[in-house]
Amino acid sequence: MSHSLRVIFAGTPEFAAAALAAIHQAGFAVPLVLTQPDRPAGRGMKLQASPVKRYAQEHGLAVAQPPSLRRNGKFPAEAAAAIDLLRATPHDVMVVAAYGLLLPQEVLDIPPRGCINIHASLLPRWRGAAPIHRAIEAGDTETGITLMQMDAGLDTGPMIVDTRTPIREDDTTATLHDRLAAAGAHLIVDALATLERDGRLPSTPQPADATTYAEKIGKQEAVLDWRRAAVELARQVRAFDPFPGGAATLDGTQLKIWSASAVPASRAAQPGTIIDVSADGVVVACGDGALRVTQLQKPGGKRLPAPEFLAGSTLAVGQRFEQPGKQPSPAR
Repeated sequence: MSHSLRVIFAGTPEFAAAALAAIHQAGFAVPLVLTQPDRPAGRGMKLQASPVKRYAQEHGLAVAQPPSLRRNGKFPAEAAAAIDLLRATPHDVMVVAAYGLLLPQEVLDIPPRGCINIHASLLPRWRGAAPIHRAIEAGDTETGITLMQMDAGLDTGPMIVDTRTPIREDDTTATLHDRLAAAGAHLIVDALATLERDGRLPSTPQPADATTYAEKIGKQEAVLDWRRAAVELARQVRAFDPFPGGAATLDGTQLKIWSASAVPASRAAQPGTIIDVSADGVVVACGDGALRVTQLQKPGGKRLPAPEFLAGSTLAVGQRFEQPGKQPSPAR
């Protein structure tokens, strides 16, 4: 099936690549794809193309990778060239998904039918860079995708349509990401078909209240603070899978914690103290309750289920993980 609507696409990670693939496979013309410049990644730190760029190149779509779209930023010449390219590329609408660059008003004004953003939350909750992580970390019971008509604010534009999904008790950012990416891809294809048919997409302003911001995830957030409640730490571990993971230091070695659940504490102990070790996992006392850790990783090693990890590592009841920012006191 082919469509007359011409779509410029701007996005970078896997989440965006799913939407680009759906738009392209549905038969919409994609005369230009914008994505972030190649970045060093992996152990060799070689330059890696984004998932969006890889899809575009595999399917013969034109790609541009400006480092900025702001004329008054660090790269004014590159931004000006990219804006000229946008103006010279015949299109009807721009779709933006996790692009990672700010779109100034000058760019937003170029597409005849505006810019539509695919955002991975139920706006106005979790505007910003890491909505999937923050929804899990906060204990939200549902999230979703919102299509939004973009304006110059941070995810502040009027909402076109949304779709919802429950956040399951075992969801990680990885599993929820994949579900939302598929939902966003389906939603944008339907919206573009409606735009082509009707010439417009009705939208409603975001509510002024209930706004929260999803700050970008920092590596320093990985460290588990055992003084917190076990249920909060379990959510943190799920939210930080696949990045940056949970981190805890034992006897000077930092371990990654990839899977854990909150359980009742079997005995009183200082937060961070190991109170049980078995094939079911390593149970650590918390400020409230205990955390059963079921998947761990040594520096330079692989993620391992607790039984396999314990076969090569000696963890014992009474050992105590360090608290963030200080050395542990002797376990009692």
